Amino acid sequence: MTITPSKLLTFEEFIDWLPQNSAKRYELHDGIIVEMAQPTGKHEKVTGLLAGEVCIEYKRLKLPYFIPKTALVKPPNKSSGYLPDIVLINDANLDNEPLWEKESTVIHSVSIPLIVEVVSTNWEDDYYTKFGNYQAMKIPEYWIADYAALGGRKFIANPKQPTFFVCELIDDEYQMTAFRGDERIISPTFPKLNLTAQQVFDAIV
Repeated sequence: MTITPSKLLTFEEFIDWLPQNSAKRYELHDGIIVEMAQPTGKHEKVTGLLAGEVCIEYKRLKLPYFIPKTALVKPPNKSSGYLPDIVLINDANLDNEPLWEKESTVIHSVSIPLIVEVVSTNWEDDYYTKFGNYQAMKIPEYWIADYAALGGRKFIANPKQPTFFVCELIDDEYQMTAFRGDERIISPTFPKLNLTAQQVFDAIV
């Protein structure tokens, strides 16, 4: 649901506006407040599975990473702030994040090794808006988990089928690789990740 204030908001105004101790979640899209729908149970199961797999990998590699419960990602020079389903944070760079301590917000790609979005009915945000902004931020890796085959046919084939995308930043542009069925997901950040697309999709069973 879009909330229409009397004017477009800056990110700072959005932070000041955010209700304290609210169960609702909000994003800022080009100055417009967007209330995020409560995720479905299937959405949460897929998110939980992926968060667990990512956690296993960064602990195994002894990397200084963690997954916050709620953290905003702000594209520089834009009045936007996103709440990814999963954002992997590099703790070693947080001293360089000016908005982290007070606003739990990150703006530098070196602080964000990986972002994951689990596709919901507002699939255009994940495939277009956030894709473009995460790419512009130079976040090195972005996963799109479309377990319900909601995306456009140009992405997930015709007829549509559940698809998992790994978007790798190469020469400042995302190269999308699609994984389906029993194909093992190939991650540049976690090359030994032992997970297939079907295992992700089976999380909802």
